[in-house]
Amino acid sequence: MHIQARRIFRLSFIMALSLGFAYALQMPLPFLAPLFALMLTAEPVPPMGFKGLLNLMLVALLTLGVGLLLIQLLLEYPVAAVLIVALGLYFSFYLAVHKGKVLAGALLIVGFTLISAAGTVSFVLALTVVYALVAGIGLAIICQWLVYPWFPEDPALAKAAEAPKSTAGESNWIALRGTLIVLPAYLLTLTNPLMYLPIIMKSVALGLQSSSVTPRDAGRELLGSTFLGGCFAILFWMLLDIVTNLWMFSLWMLLFGVYFSSKLYQLISSRFTASYWQNVVVTMLIVLGPAVEDSSSGKDVYAASLVRMGLIIGVTLYALLAIYLLEYLRTRRHSRRLPLPRNEELQQC
Repeated sequence: MHIQARRIFRLSFIMALSLGFAYALQMPLPFLAPLFALMLTAEPVPPMGFKGLLNLMLVALLTLGVGLLLIQLLLEYPVAAVLIVALGLYFSFYLAVHKGKVLAGALLIVGFTLISAAGTVSFVLALTVVYALVAGIGLAIICQWLVYPWFPEDPALAKAAEAPKSTAGESNWIALRGTLIVLPAYLLTLTNPLMYLPIIMKSVALGLQSSSVTPRDAGRELLGSTFLGGCFAILFWMLLDIVTNLWMFSLWMLLFGVYFSSKLYQLISSRFTASYWQNVVVTMLIVLGPAVEDSSSGKDVYAASLVRMGLIIGVTLYALLAIYLLEYLRTRRHSRRLPLPRNEELQQC
């Protein structure tokens, strides 16, 4: 089988299996499992071993545990706690961009924001979210172990390519930009954590995605992928409504995964980048997962999904505004530092 076909089937089967097992095991926030499956499998490398899984679980517990430590401080000294969260976000984005530790940085961001916000409702809820995240990571890697032998990577191509690192100055601007994208969504979530927790996840995804896009392409990359992800979530829900059971849910996830993987690995040619299609999948799952939970609890799925999608689009528009504003300030600051031409040079001109 061609290497592109193996990568496509590997990623799509891992996402479908992780989704099916997560819902079958009745894990909290089960839609996180296919999200981690996408994040950990999109890079075409062999899965980590058992020792690597233990190390990753330990890193996840430590990084997410930061949010548990902030809960009491957030309840008693909210201003100081928000300042600590802002500094933590900046450090996390800098770690992800400049040091190349994307997963560790993402988990730190989630710990500072999602866990601490959930803890303002109850400590038990925060622990539940930590368990859901760690269990989702573990389940995604176990599904990798099950699927990878059937669709292995070529040994000559199995080595991961190192992403080019940004300079310190560039990383500072990107980290500041990511912080300004996530922090307002975090403050909004603190007003009603149970309603706005999905907004935190979307803002984190936008902050990480914004680190790899230029301001010129930001509108197409961020806003376009968000709209398309919402459309795919509606299509997925309509198809799932034909036959509603876990088998069909997993099979539809497999079918959608094949399509998205084909775009991701350029088997189906696309003028959009891999990060664009990853954001489409992230948006689709963030909208679809809570909708399934709303359906099982008897809530109005369409009204809740409409509100959720409106908030996601609002967060995306704010992210675009932050990117353009910071780039304008950066360009203006750079132009002020340029040396003025000397008289001799003016005369020559």
